[in-house]
Amino acid sequence: MNLKILEIASNTENHKVIKNHTHQSKNKNPLCGDEMEISLIVKDNIIEDIGYQCKSCIYCQASVSLLSRWVVQLPIEKISDFVTKAEFFFDKNFDQSKKFNIKGLKDFKKIMNPENISRKECLLLPFKTLSKALNL
Repeated sequence: MNLKILEIASNTENHKVIKNHTHQSKNKNPLCGDEMEISLIVKDNIIEDIGYQCKSCIYCQASVSLLSRWVVQLPIEKISDFVTKAEFFFDKNFDQSKKFNIKGLKDFKKIMNPENISRKECLLLPFKTLSKALNL
């Protein structure tokens, strides 16, 4: 296991319950049993706050940690484009730099890459849960 994944997963600033959420979703990975819940406060199509809870592997935890830090204060349109194309990160022929102009892309590339293809569903669970919460 890559130490970078452990380092990313250890940032749990958004591992919290948001009681007054405007959007919420739960999701489960049928392959391994990872469970994820994401709650959001959205105002004027901007995510103002996010909270997540999970019973999952370290890969899923790293992914949701990055995603939760990235989405705050972003418009849903920008998030939608990125979330719906996240699975392409695992394609070795996909050049993310040409498709996405986002802050923090380097961190996502450290965990979401062809090297971690066997953990693809774990890493994508937070993206799928966020997408479901936002009805994307």
